[in-house]
Amino acid sequence: MRPLANSTISALEIGGGVVERTADGALLRLPTVSGQVYADAQLYDYADRQRAAYPNRPPLRLSLRARFSGEAATLRGTAGFGFWNQPFMPNQRLPRLPRYAWFFFGAPPHNMPFALGVRGDGFKAAVGDFSRPAFLALAPLTPLGFALMRAPALYRRLWHIAQCAIGVAEAPLQVALMEWHAYRLEWLPHSVHFYVDDALVLATPYAPRPPLGFIAWIDNQYAIITPQGDLRFGIVPIQQTQWLEIAALSIAPLTMRHRADK
Repeated sequence: MRPLANSTISALEIGGGVVERTADGALLRLPTVSGQVYADAQLYDYADRQRAAYPNRPPLRLSLRARFSGEAATLRGTAGFGFWNQPFMPNQRLPRLPRYAWFFFGAPPHNMPFALGVRGDGFKAAVGDFSRPAFLALAPLTPLGFALMRAPALYRRLWHIAQCAIGVAEAPLQVALMEWHAYRLEWLPHSVHFYVDDALVLATPYAPRPPLGFIAWIDNQYAIITPQGDLRFGIVPIQQTQWLEIAALSIAPLTMRHRADK
């Protein structure tokens, strides 16, 4: 088990973002900033590591309690907690294809509608792996795919093929973000299960390829990546301080006994 105070968890503060230690965890806070300044407050366990040395592999359980400074309508930027492969590394010229299993929040204009029937913004449990061989096999058809997806009927009929190839599964979460909730993610070799307050909210046979790094963050960026080929990235102003508070963080090996105890 790795508690938050353990030295394997590092803090990153950018653009005025602040990580404040609390009695049981940390407060990740963004200041008021203009739309010209990128701000980020995060915890992560892969500082100074190459991706191949990221510390997290299934079977693994992530559990924590979390609350936000506002509800979805008042928050800006993105925030969340879970596992990913940090696609953009400062010391590498080319990004890696993303792999993730996490609880993710994105406020408009953020829009990544990767799962049929699930909005591209909001708070959700989400899994995806863009490095899967099935998706790489389809990659040469991307320009044609973008054109086809612009026809609503073809999008509804064909996007599920790409969604399966990516291994995407998502579930929107209807929770009061300002209240404390218990979040749990169980990452197995061939499945991922998400729980909120011990209630199962998403179970999927898709699982991202390890290893991955742990991250909990709040920032003022957005991404627009749609099946129709709309690709944009940017930052938004933060007009009032907002934060994400994390408590009782645990990352521990998941045994079959743990699974049977639920």
